[in-house]
Amino acid sequence: MRNPARVLIADDNPANVRILSMRLAADGYDVVTARDGEEALAVAHESQPDLILLDVMMPKLDGITVCRQLKEAQETSFTPIILVTAMTEAKDIVAGLEAGADEYLTKPVDHAALSARVRSMLRIKALHDTVTAQADEIARWNATLERRVAEQVGQLEQMSRLKRFFSPPLADAILAGGAADPLRPHRREISVVFLDLRGFTAFAEISEPEEVSEVLGAYHTEVGRIIQTHEGTLERFTGDGMMIFFNDPVPVQNPEERAVRMAEAMRARVRGLAAEWRRRGYDLDLSMGIAKGYATIGAIGFEGRQDYAAIGSVTNLAFRLCTEAAGDQILISLGIHAAVADLVNVKEVGPLQLKGFRRPVPAYEIVDLKQPSA
Repeated sequence: MRNPARVLIADDNPANVRILSMRLAADGYDVVTARDGEEALAVAHESQPDLILLDVMMPKLDGITVCRQLKEAQETSFTPIILVTAMTEAKDIVAGLEAGADEYLTKPVDHAALSARVRSMLRIKALHDTVTAQADEIARWNATLERRVAEQVGQLEQMSRLKRFFSPPLADAILAGGAADPLRPHRREISVVFLDLRGFTAFAEISEPEEVSEVLGAYHTEVGRIIQTHEGTLERFTGDGMMIFFNDPVPVQNPEERAVRMAEAMRARVRGLAAEWRRRGYDLDLSMGIAKGYATIGAIGFEGRQDYAAIGSVTNLAFRLCTEAAGDQILISLGIHAAVADLVNVKEVGPLQLKGFRRPVPAYEIVDLKQPSA
């Protein structure tokens, strides 16, 4: 409710209007007036008073009719109305109250009674306005809460979807705004690592399914942990073969170095696994190929089953280098070598005639990582 409160006086008698206006203005109220029933309706809708003093006997529309119309209108339905009447018969007062009036005063109006009833009605109006404001605020809070819940549910659904393709840190970075929607096709330069267990096909042919499952479980657990540590994106997962790339969906510094360091960490860990496998009669070793180049990347598949894939000659080059590599060997392309020359010790093994490439491809074998200078 506004301060000071606004009171509408509707009466066709100018003397009554003047007296009531002077009394209410003296009590600190903002007073507006109307001379007949039609004007009372117009002023009420225009000025939105906090209280209405309504004479019963007025031209054009009587006070009871005006009262009924005001109570039926949404914007004035809770505005308190005090009927001012010379009628003292109970049926007239009842008619006014049934029309929606909240109080009544009889003429001549007693000043003390006028002040008391106005204060009482305005207290009720203030309480109603407070409750309405609180209800509106609660509705806004609920709308905000519903929006936030919907956003969080959407984020959880997106996180669940993204974690099918990316490591948790990458998924978090995407949701935090570290990358645009990665599932839409886009082009980017990436470093690709292919890895494969040498001897796995022969091993699987002569071994029990439980043995194969145990070997793959240990292998996947160890290399998977290393992929996540180096924040690689696992694109392909086919039994003993995997494809990982760097610099997408979130761009990173030195993707070639990350790829090489990850490959070296995998080789060191799988050497330990391979020693145990050989002790049990399994002749298995890890081979890897690493290349860099541009690819088109995004989600491929159909509704209910999609994969995050990189398409381009760089993936074929990394795969062919992996196919060419022997057990415990990492072969890298010319582009990778140029980017990590200060990091690794290598020996040249090319040019190699790789399937799918018309010209021989320069290639290098990573011997090990260079030791930092003292």
